[in-house]
Amino acid sequence: MNNANLYALIRSRFPADPEAVFLDTADGRSLSYGALDRESARLAGMLKRLGVAKGDRVIVQVHKSAEAVALYMACLRVGAIYIPLNTAYTPAEVGYFLGDAEPQVFVCAPDAHRALMPEIEKAKVPHTLTLGADGHGSLAAAARDAVPDDAVAACAADDVAAILYTSGTTGRSKGAMLTHENLSSNALSLHRIWGWVPGDVLLHALPIFHVHGLFVALHCALLNGSKVFFLDRFDAAKVMALLPQSTVMMGVPTFYTRLLEEPGLNRETCANMRLFVAGSAPLLPETFVRFEDVTGHRILERYGMTEAGMITSNPYDGPRLAGTVGYPLPDVFARVADEDGTQLPHGQPGVLEIMGPNVFKGYWRMPEKTAQEFRWDGYFITGDVAMIDSDGRVSIVGRAKDLIISGGYNVYPKEVESQIDAIPGIGESAVIGVPHPDFGEAVAAVVTLSGEAAVDEETVTSTLADKLARFKQPKRVFFVDALPRNSMGKVQKNVLRDEYKGTFA
Repeated sequence: MNNANLYALIRSRFPADPEAVFLDTADGRSLSYGALDRESARLAGMLKRLGVAKGDRVIVQVHKSAEAVALYMACLRVGAIYIPLNTAYTPAEVGYFLGDAEPQVFVCAPDAHRALMPEIEKAKVPHTLTLGADGHGSLAAAARDAVPDDAVAACAADDVAAILYTSGTTGRSKGAMLTHENLSSNALSLHRIWGWVPGDVLLHALPIFHVHGLFVALHCALLNGSKVFFLDRFDAAKVMALLPQSTVMMGVPTFYTRLLEEPGLNRETCANMRLFVAGSAPLLPETFVRFEDVTGHRILERYGMTEAGMITSNPYDGPRLAGTVGYPLPDVFARVADEDGTQLPHGQPGVLEIMGPNVFKGYWRMPEKTAQEFRWDGYFITGDVAMIDSDGRVSIVGRAKDLIISGGYNVYPKEVESQIDAIPGIGESAVIGVPHPDFGEAVAAVVTLSGEAAVDEETVTSTLADKLARFKQPKRVFFVDALPRNSMGKVQKNVLRDEYKGTFA
């Protein structure tokens, strides 16, 4: 029986020359494919020494680095479940994940360790390490004495490889369980349909705690044995300097709007580039058109989500249409249905439902929630409103779950509203997304007052500062006498979105 472990697939595609460069980091260091294999083996030995076995969870909240990538590979080798967390999450948010996932090991940044200690102790995490500095309690020190373990755990296709937490409509985060087959099938499809070829060089400026940067970008590069320019964050000037040496770049729409502000961006700068990919948030048609005018490249927009990785893509060879997200990936089936699950005809908007090898196994320790999100015939209800034309091309026209996407990050209003409503003096709140020139959407809160407590915008923002990640915090807070409601008493967020749409114009 073949080993379905994702690392076994990745290692089988390594370059013949073990000294071929994998990561070229912003600080001038490089990590070869051979070194990645050796370092991940050493880290795998360390994890096993700490009692990590197949199926155990390892939670990681660290800054982007080559070491973090090697740790992810080590978790795959052991058969452990890798759980990356957004570095913007507050200690209170991290505490929920530690309690819910019950990891055997938690790895955090040295500068966050002190603030996280109360949550670590509360969750009774067996082992905590820091990544980014040497010394007592550091990952580097623990790995230095470890005996490398070259084994790759035997995994079945439906064994869980990773859990990615996504905020929920109820305010409680859900852990999407992604299997080795989910990740490998998605990576193989994208590698094939996006035309990866020997010699491709990836320009990587995305974070590595979510699907786009970790599973889409890095998996494709690893399967291709490619060199990766590994920037710790998006910096327009650094990206501009590396474009002539790169062939592929993946980014959120914000990357492209910022690049268009650079006077040096032109066809000559991008002459070596083969592919620009955009995702994680809708790409405005005007950005698509202007980028092509300036560079000669038509951005390839695709669509995906935490629970399924990539779902659709505009074609590599063929028309890439602004405002559409292309066709379902090979082996992925998509349909549009009404609220009862009845399939709707082509050209009619409805909720997008999908089925395929990329669709997740379910939500961690939430069997009831998992059951609610699937139809009887196995289709997953994405919650996005879409239309599928007669040719099969998909356009996302709205979101059924009230989701806000700010700078490529998902924000569920209920989670923010729950924190605002708990502030003394607040009556009730409605959190909405409004257009923003840089982030696509910005979080805004519309609130009413209750009681004698004096509350202003500063009160709300300062109260949320240590409770929610910064990208979830409202950029503006508006005070009203009453929230608009329909005849059933439901808050009309569409009215609020229309009223405040010019806030950041």
